[in-house]
Amino acid sequence: MADLCQQTNRYSRREFLSKTGLGLGGLALSSLIGSPELKAGSPLDAAGNPLGTHFSPKVKRVIYLFQSGGPSQLELFDYKPELIKRNGEQLPDSVRQGQRLTGMTAGQKSIPMVGSVYDFKQYGESGAWVSELLPHIAGITDEICMIKSMYTEAINHDPAITFFQTGSQQPGRPSIGSWVSYGLGSENENLPAFCVLLSQGKQGAQPVYSRLWGNGFLPSLHQGVQFRSGKDPVLYLNDPPGVSGRDRRNYLDHLKKLYDLEFAQSQDQEINAKIAQYEMAYRMQTSVPETMNISDEPQHITDMYGPEVLQPGTYAANCLLARKLAEKDVKFIQLYHKGWDQHGNLPKDIQTMSQSMDRPTAALIRDLKQRGMLEDTLVIWGGEFGRTSYSQGRLTPENYGRDHHPNCFTMWMAGAGVKKGISYGETDELGYNVVRDPVHVHDFQATLLHLLGVDHEKLTFKHQGRRYRLTDVHGKLVKGILS
Repeated sequence: MADLCQQTNRYSRREFLSKTGLGLGGLALSSLIGSPELKAGSPLDAAGNPLGTHFSPKVKRVIYLFQSGGPSQLELFDYKPELIKRNGEQLPDSVRQGQRLTGMTAGQKSIPMVGSVYDFKQYGESGAWVSELLPHIAGITDEICMIKSMYTEAINHDPAITFFQTGSQQPGRPSIGSWVSYGLGSENENLPAFCVLLSQGKQGAQPVYSRLWGNGFLPSLHQGVQFRSGKDPVLYLNDPPGVSGRDRRNYLDHLKKLYDLEFAQSQDQEINAKIAQYEMAYRMQTSVPETMNISDEPQHITDMYGPEVLQPGTYAANCLLARKLAEKDVKFIQLYHKGWDQHGNLPKDIQTMSQSMDRPTAALIRDLKQRGMLEDTLVIWGGEFGRTSYSQGRLTPENYGRDHHPNCFTMWMAGAGVKKGISYGETDELGYNVVRDPVHVHDFQATLLHLLGVDHEKLTFKHQGRRYRLTDVHGKLVKGILS
């Protein structure tokens, strides 16, 4: 004990404060660089040098129009005359087959089937069935590759949307856009490879969390950057009062010297990622205001997207911004459109949502095509699951609701790499189960990466002793939709 006391007393008060002060300074620098626990184990240059493609890509960029909440395929794309004919009858046990229901309908004594109150017609040379709710999308059916046999395991919103966006129902994994950024890098040094747009949606819509476009355990450079409506499209991008562009440039140059010293000792690639982020933010001070400005768009273009295009933050405005980002070769553009969770009052609410989505979506496809960009751009439309063919709550001649349904739902793609004007997969006559060509979430993810020239089994990242990938240990290519 005496020896211990002598050891602890060998520093004077001044020496103790000096040494601990240096230690606190080191901790501060470490916090700027990133926590040691979050160091990336990537062999990549974290400044963005890509792994590259495994084979020739058919898609140069992706615009993913995610319809958050689970739009009803039965009101929009999956026409079921038998379901309409048997409206009000109880769902047969032979169809349900004991499958899981949510807590919202598991206790219902009656589960009456309900057909759509909206009419369907066939359109285009493809003869695709489309609801009267979507007159504008009905006009582009010959550009669309419809997948009617999607299915997933997740039955509630948070795990279902997380599953689609990250390949896992548990939060913490990298998002699709982050994997694409990590694997392919960026073709525009002034904008991120992965950009995110959120539409305003309706009040009370299911929340969309920022972790859905997070980088997970990938280097932080690959996190999606959210573009917002309003004065500051990207938070913390502008210089604070009293700081000039010259001051900021001088600050970044000196900060890089400090980071270079730290990197020489630690060889931590996340340090380079931080520098790359600071430099990107500096360049974005000029590129972002230019991109977000739609005042120079011709009148006939804004008319095509509809009157809401002039209201920042609307779905229409974000569709036009998605086209502008695609023009600047942003690799992955993610758009979230909230408000599709219709457990009750579905006929009225889905009409409202369809009106906000239909015209801008069709305009985006037409806009890309007239510019020659649909040849190398892939547009994706869909939500996290579908809706049940039975009514949630009381069924009346004018009103009903639909619960979550993971067993079958519809998505569609348009543009590069996929067949035009086809309908892939099929559900049963009551719209409850897939009966032909099922497509799992991981199959969709594997096919998306394939179109970008990436083998989903080879795009991996070693983290905590294991190699991870977007599709986990699953996923197969959906060859039937490839052009």
